[in-house]
Amino acid sequence: MGLMTGQEYIESLRRLHTKVYLFGKRVENFVDHPIIRPSINSVAMTYDLALDPQYQDIMLAVSNLTGKTINRFCHLHQNEQDLINKVRMQRLLGQKTGACFQRCVGMDAFNAVYSTTFEVDQKYHTNYHQNFIAFMKEVQEKDLTVDGAMTDPKGDRSLSPGKQKDPDMYLHVVEKNTKGIYVTGAKAHQTGAVNSHEHLIMPTVAMGENDKEYAVSFAIPSDAEGIKMIYGRQSCDTRKLEKSGGMDCGNCRFGGQEALVVFEHVFVPWERVFLCEEYEFAGVLVERFAGYHRQSYGGCKTGVGDVLIGAAAVAAEYNGVQKASHIKDKLIEMIQLNETMYSCGIACSVLGTQTAAGNYQIDNLLANVCKQNVTRFPYEIARLAEDIAGGLMVTMPSEEDFNSPETAEICRKYFKGSADADTVERMKILRLIENMTLGSAAVGYRTESMHGAGSPQAQRIMINRQGKLEEKKKLAKVIAGISSEPDK
Repeated sequence: MGLMTGQEYIESLRRLHTKVYLFGKRVENFVDHPIIRPSINSVAMTYDLALDPQYQDIMLAVSNLTGKTINRFCHLHQNEQDLINKVRMQRLLGQKTGACFQRCVGMDAFNAVYSTTFEVDQKYHTNYHQNFIAFMKEVQEKDLTVDGAMTDPKGDRSLSPGKQKDPDMYLHVVEKNTKGIYVTGAKAHQTGAVNSHEHLIMPTVAMGENDKEYAVSFAIPSDAEGIKMIYGRQSCDTRKLEKSGGMDCGNCRFGGQEALVVFEHVFVPWERVFLCEEYEFAGVLVERFAGYHRQSYGGCKTGVGDVLIGAAAVAAEYNGVQKASHIKDKLIEMIQLNETMYSCGIACSVLGTQTAAGNYQIDNLLANVCKQNVTRFPYEIARLAEDIAGGLMVTMPSEEDFNSPETAEICRKYFKGSADADTVERMKILRLIENMTLGSAAVGYRTESMHGAGSPQAQRIMINRQGKLEEKKKLAKVIAGISSEPDK
């Protein structure tokens, strides 16, 4: 099949029988539902840009498995340049959509599972790695969108998976036979789950022997028997139900999505299983995936940040304050913060190293520093954007008031900004800022920046573990004359 177009991707979703629930009811046609469709449009952009000649250097790659040209979202990184191009690609898509484009999680899962299955096979002489290679060839050949599913509901977070009162708080194996396994549980906060063709399941925490039934990884079609998805609410999401392409939704064309994916005694054939009870590798897989995904945030969030910075600059012009020194200083600060996040994403890529399986892993310390910055900087960029935009961003009337014979003239008169700015265009840019800082896009730009790929404390634990503090203490002691060591 090769590379798909965005429209072909959309049509491929129509052929699925995915069970989606929204507002308590089954959505029979989720592809055209006005709340869901913007997120599908974002994924479609990952396909269309891959076919645009001006972006093919970063959107396409050559598969190490087949030698064919594939979408980079289906690629196993072969060198440091692949890691760099990944971050460049994510920034580009953030710029083009102003929202989450949802294929990053699957891409990061591919690379983590690939290297981990190789090492599991080396120890236990299993066939997981070959199973995974066969799956990857299918993904690449069909240009599939895959949801990388790691996060479980977790229940009581003070307890391990095996000690939960309800065993389904972590997805687990409930039955095995000669043909495959059966699993029950759920994956929460699943970005792009409804829009994916397949799900690549991974454990979510390091595990001990008492947790081995939870140490499971596999691939499953989105519409497999026993899977249902409950679509997550986003702030201001019902604005998408209003006038199509209207002013009030802020970004009517693109968006993100999350869902709870429920598994009710779901069968997985052995050839689709990549880990089953080899519990000591659960933590390895989690750490590798987390590293890749923390790198990702240095790309996607900076692309979205570019849009927000641009919107703030336009708002300043429409407000007539673009020449004010404090406005210029705030825009400079926003750019500096944004580029710092991007720098970390690039840095951890440049220092990537080859795994035993042959694909490339980022520098884990710098990836965690990258994500730690992302837990903070988008909030400050958003604060500065709100500062520049002004209070009208959240107090303006609806688009209907700008069109009503009774109120239109009043609104256009009293909400006028600069003499050169069209009043309605001024409202549109303010609605975009609202969408990105407080509305539906804020899910991806703010809260996801905080908790996606692990909450802030998770990165701090990794930074402490990998920061080589003892080596730094030795350096200081030598310089201070407290101790000495031979020159190297």
